[in-house]
Amino acid sequence: MLDTLDSHILHALHIAPRAPFRLVGEVVGASEQTVARRYRTMRRTGTVRVVGLVDPAVQGLVASLVRVSLRPDRIDACADALTRLPEVSFAHITFGGSEIVCSMATPHEGRMPEVLRQLSRTPGVLDIDSRMVLHTYSPPGADWRRLSPSLPEDAERSLREHHPRTAPQGPPLAPHEEDAPLLAALAEDGRASQATLAERTGWTTGRVARRLESLERSGTLFYDVDLALEKLGYPFSAAIWLTTSPAHLHATGSAVAALPRVVFACATTGAQNLMAIVMCTSTADFYDWLSRRLATVPGVTGYTVGVRLRILKKAASLVYQGRLVAPPR
Repeated sequence: MLDTLDSHILHALHIAPRAPFRLVGEVVGASEQTVARRYRTMRRTGTVRVVGLVDPAVQGLVASLVRVSLRPDRIDACADALTRLPEVSFAHITFGGSEIVCSMATPHEGRMPEVLRQLSRTPGVLDIDSRMVLHTYSPPGADWRRLSPSLPEDAERSLREHHPRTAPQGPPLAPHEEDAPLLAALAEDGRASQATLAERTGWTTGRVARRLESLERSGTLFYDVDLALEKLGYPFSAAIWLTTSPAHLHATGSAVAALPRVVFACATTGAQNLMAIVMCTSTADFYDWLSRRLATVPGVTGYTVGVRLRILKKAASLVYQGRLVAPPR
């Protein structure tokens, strides 16, 4: 379990993923050295990882959620085959061992992407249900106050003033071939210093700073803070697949995203047109969430639950010039 200082550091990174340790120390009330040491310990133990990602839309890719039904006796072989696919950015096994849920970025070509064809030929795979993500309701970091001790509002304002997240200005910029080393380094460590990035690219730090600003301002490059929420006291995780009518889609999806314990929610294609990830402290806590929280949301006409048994892959993939470069797992 993490203490309050660790939680405050993580909250600061959710607000400003590349904020310098000096600034994080100022807002959390600790020295720069203490913050750096705490962060490195959490990163080394797998509690947190900041990664730089490229908007899949830059290469004409779309985000999808894929449910793979399989024979329980083939779970290990199927899991190994799936996690080796660079297009897959997250995957977990559901309780019972008969389904793997994963997210991936694939071309939108009006036909089944080749990666799904490969997956369908894997021994033990019984069915594949692929759903395009149409809209995301919960932006990164919006859920922190629901999960752990958080920073006071004046500290949040200070971080946002120094590291504002502005809306993308114009269409995303297509990365250049020479950006490959820069983007690969950020995929490994989204907090890599400008000096480190300059070493990896052979550029000056000034050129690194200017290119980062251009890619970030256009929305091409963004940062994700990947957390092991079980270390914050939430070992129980479930994916909820919900059904609502088109007339209620946005209102219901927004209401689900606003519920405590929900860390992600999106609208998808398919009969079950909403999906949410819920983090709870126990099965009893999850039952309370279902019966007392979800029950208050109007427009939900049905749902199914997939309880996470084991995470297979957490490394987010980076899209560059039509190919995906997966950071080390």
